[in-house]
Amino acid sequence: MDISTRVFFIPGATSGIGLALALRLKAAGSTVIIGGRRTALLDQLADEHGFSTVRIDTADPVSVLTARDQVLARHPEVDTLITMAGIMAAEDVHSADFLATAESTVITNVLGPVRLIAAFVEHLQAQEDAAIITVSSGLAHTPVAAFPSYNGSKAFIHRFTETLRLQLSGSSVQVLEIVPPGVRTDLTPGQAEFEHFLPLDTFVDEVVTLLQEQNASEILVEAVKPMRFAEANGEYHEMVAAINPAL
Repeated sequence: MDISTRVFFIPGATSGIGLALALRLKAAGSTVIIGGRRTALLDQLADEHGFSTVRIDTADPVSVLTARDQVLARHPEVDTLITMAGIMAAEDVHSADFLATAESTVITNVLGPVRLIAAFVEHLQAQEDAAIITVSSGLAHTPVAAFPSYNGSKAFIHRFTETLRLQLSGSSVQVLEIVPPGVRTDLTPGQAEFEHFLPLDTFVDEVVTLLQEQNASEILVEAVKPMRFAEANGEYHEMVAAINPAL
């Protein structure tokens, strides 16, 4: 993928992996529109980095369509959607109280990306060279006990992405999946300090290199491969045991 000439829309790019990726793509020469819920932060990022911005809450279907219309009115040449937005929260399924967290996770991590793809897929098919890039997780393949709904939501994204790719195979839309391992961000409390997680810059640098250089449908940094292929390699139970005490 040539990342120097594309026009990206990245909802969920006001912090963490999304923001770091948006900065790399803009520095490479592409136009980058970022989305998020906090207008003050969007204004700050626009002032500091020159991003075009739009307010969007992917948990709200009306907000998704409104943002779509605003983005395409200003940038009708958008050719790449990265469905970055997501949340991660611990749950204890011993009590029914976990349901509220589970529902919130599914709305954001499952319905959010599906709504975004539905909003943009017809526009993207009309472009000469377009892409949809989803973001799953190594935890889709090797789960951590504390985050059942997050694990499940990312497993959905993985399989949905694979099926989306099958249906769009005859179109101009390439479908890719970024599969992060543990990365030092503020996704969960204290995560930015976890020494056994990848530094954010290291992860994004490798992702950008893979986007440019490989033709594979999954963007797999080296650190996520043991989780991604644990079951196929007959090492699933050992990998689950290894990552759960560490986290």
